[in-house]
Amino acid sequence: MDTLIRNRKARAKSHARAIPERGAHLWWVRDCALTLFFLNITLPAVAETPPQLPVPSGQPVHLTQVLLDENPGELWLRFRFVAPKIGSDVGRIGYDVASVDMQHLCQTLAVAYVAEYDLNPARVVISLSDRPTEFGQTEPDATQFFEAYRLEQSQCIWEGL
Repeated sequence: MDTLIRNRKARAKSHARAIPERGAHLWWVRDCALTLFFLNITLPAVAETPPQLPVPSGQPVHLTQVLLDENPGELWLRFRFVAPKIGSDVGRIGYDVASVDMQHLCQTLAVAYVAEYDLNPARVVISLSDRPTEFGQTEPDATQFFEAYRLEQSQCIWEGL
């Protein structure tokens, strides 16, 4: 439930909603959404675990926040994910593999989100962190990967900022 509350606060100054009126919309698992809705009512502890999103590497990735950020002077849509297996140590998933996952998340999640909410962001930022972090706060022990994209004709174009 904490994630949903945080997402509601994430709307900030934008006129668009960060999440739908009835809570997080699990569009990537539409077949399971009704089941998760009922689990949320009957078994709240089970429903608090966010669903794992499929990515090319197969690593576990969970959406934690969607932020509509106008602070850079234009609308940036930020998708924040926890991917606990990323890192630079041996046996961890490095940036080279994670960047393919971020491109995939942009194409499959962000493009659909933008279309559903009729948004026109200047940039879409996909971030992966090995643990939950607060937006804008430094976390020296956390591994975080970021990529920025612009959307053109429903395609994520890497910006390489």
